[in-house]
Amino acid sequence: MLGLVAVGAVIVGFALAAAAERSRGTGGAPSENAAAKPQSTTLDWHEVQGHKGERLEFLVKRFQVLADGWRARIAMTNDSKVAFGLDESRRSFGLMLFTSGAHRDLDARINEQALPTLRPALAYHPDLPSVLAPHESWAGTISARGALVAGSWVRVVFGTLDAIGRTPDAFPVHVVWITDHAFRLRS
Repeated sequence: MLGLVAVGAVIVGFALAAAAERSRGTGGAPSENAAAKPQSTTLDWHEVQGHKGERLEFLVKRFQVLADGWRARIAMTNDSKVAFGLDESRRSFGLMLFTSGAHRDLDARINEQALPTLRPALAYHPDLPSVLAPHESWAGTISARGALVAGSWVRVVFGTLDAIGRTPDAFPVHVVWITDHAFRLRS
């Protein structure tokens, strides 16, 4: 009997947490279920981690919602003196869906350790390198199957990149980049 009470309390707790998240309405995963229709847009986002000569550059050139999934044309450049490993077992390239495109909401979710679930890329063309050497770049397409929620804000995720050798001063030990820019999916 005590076990049923505990299970009931957990279910009620989850329901209250979900209701609070919906009423807060900032930065979480979208709550609507309508799938975004196929669409394509040129984004040309260019973002950097670090300073000139000791930085990583992240580009999102194009994003598409397909009838059966999504695809993003991305690139990254290692403008540093240190190589970065891209261990397949720690790979976290993909998308995150937010209810807001405001950067302050992204910051709040990071600080609260409450980021939306990663929608991982399942295909890479060409394959990601195992190491991104100093002053080298990779450009390609990442994609996955599955619907995306209409009205949500898409941010592209790059990672995990691990410094091989001394980590540049402006970098965390493990780099996972979530784009500052966000794109709103149309119905």
